Amino acid sequence: MFWIPVVSRLLKEEMDANAGDGVQWQRNGPRRTRLTMLPWMILCSSLWLAVDGQMKISPETVQKWAESFGKEMASLSTKYSGAELLQKKYKDVEGVLKIEEVDGGELVQKFAEEMEKMLGRKMKSVKRLAEAAEEADLYHEYNDTLEFEYYNSMLINMADEDGNPLPLGGEFPLEKNEHFSKLPVNTQQSNIQVPTNVYNRDTDILNGAYMSEALNDVFIDNFQKDPTLTWQYFGSSSGFFRLYPGIQWIPDENGVVTFDCRNRNWYIQAATSPKDVVIVVDVSGSMKGLRLTIAKHTINTLLDTLGENDFVNIIAYSDYVRYLEPCFKGILVQADLDNREHFKLLTSELHVKGEGKVKNAMRESFRILNEAAALGQGSLCNQAIMLITDGAMEDFQDVFQEFNWPERRVRVFTYLIGREMTFAENVKWIACNNKGYYTHISTLADVQENVMEYLHVLSRPMVINHDHDIIWTEAYMDSVLFNSQAQSLLLMTSVAMPVFSKKKETLSHGILLGVVGTDVALKELMRLAPRYKLGVHGYAYLITNNGYILSHPDLRPLYKEGKKLKPKPNYNSVDLSEVEWEDTEEKLRTAMVKGETGTLSLDVRTSVDKGKRVMFLKNDYFYTGINETPFSLGIVLTRGYGQYIFVGNVSVEEGLHDLLAPDLTIASEWTYCETDIDPAHRKLSQLQAVVRYLTGKEPDLECDVQLMQQTLFDAVVTAPMEAYWTALMLNPTGMDDGIETAFLGTRSGLMRFQRYAGIEKRVGMSFLTATDKENMFTLDHFPLWFRRAAEYPAGQFLYYMPRQDTRAGRIVISTTAITVTVGKKTAIAGAIGVQMTLEVMESRFWAIASQPNDTDCSDVEGICPLRCDSFDMECYVIDNNGFVLISKQRADAGTFFGEVDGTVMSTLIRMGMFKRVSLFDYQAMCKMNTHSVSRARPLLNSFYALASALKWFLSNFLLFLLEFNVCGFWHTEHFADASAHKKKGDLLQPCDTEYPSFVYEPSVKETNSIIKCGRCQKMFVVQQIPQSNLLMLVVQADCDCSRQYSPITMEPKEVKYNSSVKCDRMRSQKIRRRPESCHAYHPQENANDCGGAAAVSLSTLLFLVCPSIASFLYQW
Repeated sequence: MFWIPVVSRLLKEEMDANAGDGVQWQRNGPRRTRLTMLPWMILCSSLWLAVDGQMKISPETVQKWAESFGKEMASLSTKYSGAELLQKKYKDVEGVLKIEEVDGGELVQKFAEEMEKMLGRKMKSVKRLAEAAEEADLYHEYNDTLEFEYYNSMLINMADEDGNPLPLGGEFPLEKNEHFSKLPVNTQQSNIQVPTNVYNRDTDILNGAYMSEALNDVFIDNFQKDPTLTWQYFGSSSGFFRLYPGIQWIPDENGVVTFDCRNRNWYIQAATSPKDVVIVVDVSGSMKGLRLTIAKHTINTLLDTLGENDFVNIIAYSDYVRYLEPCFKGILVQADLDNREHFKLLTSELHVKGEGKVKNAMRESFRILNEAAALGQGSLCNQAIMLITDGAMEDFQDVFQEFNWPERRVRVFTYLIGREMTFAENVKWIACNNKGYYTHISTLADVQENVMEYLHVLSRPMVINHDHDIIWTEAYMDSVLFNSQAQSLLLMTSVAMPVFSKKKETLSHGILLGVVGTDVALKELMRLAPRYKLGVHGYAYLITNNGYILSHPDLRPLYKEGKKLKPKPNYNSVDLSEVEWEDTEEKLRTAMVKGETGTLSLDVRTSVDKGKRVMFLKNDYFYTGINETPFSLGIVLTRGYGQYIFVGNVSVEEGLHDLLAPDLTIASEWTYCETDIDPAHRKLSQLQAVVRYLTGKEPDLECDVQLMQQTLFDAVVTAPMEAYWTALMLNPTGMDDGIETAFLGTRSGLMRFQRYAGIEKRVGMSFLTATDKENMFTLDHFPLWFRRAAEYPAGQFLYYMPRQDTRAGRIVISTTAITVTVGKKTAIAGAIGVQMTLEVMESRFWAIASQPNDTDCSDVEGICPLRCDSFDMECYVIDNNGFVLISKQRADAGTFFGEVDGTVMSTLIRMGMFKRVSLFDYQAMCKMNTHSVSRARPLLNSFYALASALKWFLSNFLLFLLEFNVCGFWHTEHFADASAHKKKGDLLQPCDTEYPSFVYEPSVKETNSIIKCGRCQKMFVVQQIPQSNLLMLVVQADCDCSRQYSPITMEPKEVKYNSSVKCDRMRSQKIRRRPESCHAYHPQENANDCGGAAAVSLSTLLFLVCPSIASFLYQW
């Protein structure tokens, strides 16, 4: 026992001496004698440790430190937060409170009804647009020589060199509008966008623009009837897009607008019924070079016309038939975003070889479709084969007689690739005898228009029957549509309806004029499920008939690439089972997809603080369908505090007085009063709207009376806190340094906070500011400090360090819950706490964790005096999730303890003091493997730069000759890819990951142990710090065990699937609810309209020049 402090002291004296005189080890004198003794003393102490190592660190001493530190921190937190006062204030009013149990079933039905009403208003607006468009077309006579000046959204408010307005431009007033994401708009007029590859003065465009002018009045009338409407639009089958309100369209950096409304999901879903599609592509030797490039582009364009209600597979053929994805052999897979992108990747790797024998490929395609129909799989609606080839020499008649005639249930669409017309009649015959359509694609510029023809054919039965089916899309972010961050990050759904020609002379042709629609911001829809009714951990969510998430607080649609936020490739095909992954049997998903009404309970592990921490909750799920939509709504209530809500009552006068206090705010994202109906109210904050309503200045405001009543009550009960906090600041004895902010929040979204420290001294600069979403009330969640306090015993403070770094150091949050009890029911009223600098805790800890030199050590077994500042001791304070708050190495603060000392953490886990919990992330993004992701060559030298410039010049020259882009887009994607060339290691792709979280087991209050590490032993003592969620660790520092024990990290690991499991997952068909309507056949359909020559006739010179140039550029 005696040797250890002596050794420590000798070492310290020797180090001090060397530091003082700068002399190396001396050969004589007293110092040499002491140094000679040193190894023997160390050896003796080591022998003593081997016999009685557990006595080195005194558990009793550590326990006293922990108790002292716990009391001091609790006293500090209580004093500066005012928690006891606030709890007393709520205790005083318990006699006038009512605590009600939340009825989840009733609540979800009420929310669903409100959503149904809101969505119903959008559907009525769209119906009015469809009726107006059809009526306008009925009385419009097509004019081949029509001259009409419309407002082109690319050309408005622009002038030529002489200052004259550009043709199709002119003055178009724009004004920033709060309702439309603060974009400059014109609410009195719509305007028209035309893609760059469509001639903006084409006769079809001019006639359509003239006819659709009639929609302007309907747009404005709709907006007046329903001021919550956002964008309204008409997408024409000829390619133009009429948008209300009118905007200035922003092209890309090359001055190009690639947006084509006919490619949007709302257009495609409204124009056609669900479909099963087998794409058959010729990869024989004759398809080399430019033909293969065009074929690949055709496949990708076809894939872009499919949605989550469609099913698809792709077959390639030459001498033999092969599936692009062998795992999908013999089946159809859902055409969701994941599968479409997967097919595109496989398409890019196609190569040509052998002789083209299409007969077997057609047989295989019919087998797939027939088997799907027989087994009740796929869409059970339209079925089609898309044949992409440069020629067909075989006799197909026996194949069609065997599989498709006479019913011709499967339509066959043919795409003849290249300039060669030798086999045109054969390829056309295939389409015309199978109710399909034939097109000839000789350039890349032809692809878009020709692919779209099949949609018009599939729409014929619906058009002839005049079935105006209303469709709703999955969630999407239309960042292409508006070049502004506010819009691009907004998740929305669209409601759309087809527009038909009602003219009798064209009835059998089934002419689709286009599609009308409007957008619904999902954020606005979710406001109809108020957060305050769902409790601290409760939430609402929406899914589609396919089980995909529309809205969920755990949906993470964006990821960071460098400094930019971008949508994940699969952001709108995240399945409910990938978010509510504790529903392992998918009972919840199955019931909701079927549109059922019911309830389910689950024990869940949920992560908070961006995945760092885990909470264990018992959740009750309530769900129901939303009528006249394919959506289902679910809400979650958490057992415990989530079961109850308390109701208080105060007079408006009393509450209004306290609501106007300067330290008070309410949740800006919640809807206390509806400010979006009257344009005059849109600039009001929620607090301003509430005050104006209560004072009678705006009696017409629609307000949530129950929420306002609770807010007024909370304002009155919490009002004394302002005086309490102010008195502390004015106390002549002064305040403790480092105490920066006191704060509280209530279930009604009310917050009060007091800044104890001025901005010039404050470390926690962003805490409780508008950018600090994690610690504020939002649409998706309560503040983090509120949620964490709710799962910890009321009256005890919970401490943690937020993730983000602050201006000059780190901060600590101390928080506790406030409850009310009536009878046997307890509800959470709010949470209160204090934000301090880390130095506040550190200074108190180091002062306590050090025994003075004159300590009486006579009755102490172990090192005495014990000091945490000793070089052979490491002392830590960690929280209940294992994160370091205090360490000698200040850089350790905020780090998981397993990364700091894997030896001790491994032992604590093995002893049961900490438990490892596995969590899963099915929305993760992982780095790809190395080597290039693009086959395009980077612009490494001046030759490639010259090639790019020459290609640009030639393309634009031909664009000028042709007036619209026939061969100007040839191979642009190759050079675009080249400029964006990246290594796979730099790119991220969707993946599944597993990551750990660690939780302290509170039943183990203290422990100590010795870890054997080769020639030394490492002792540690752990003690729970009373009245907190913290632990104190004192660890022997002179024994290095890093070779025996690796650090424990919280880094997520990608879940790797072997080929068999991966294939099973890809082939699996989850339960889905098919759309109710299907239009695949009509006896009056004119199937003789099955295509002909290429839509664009070129001059002989250009016909020869364009492909030659494109082929030449492609070789570069």
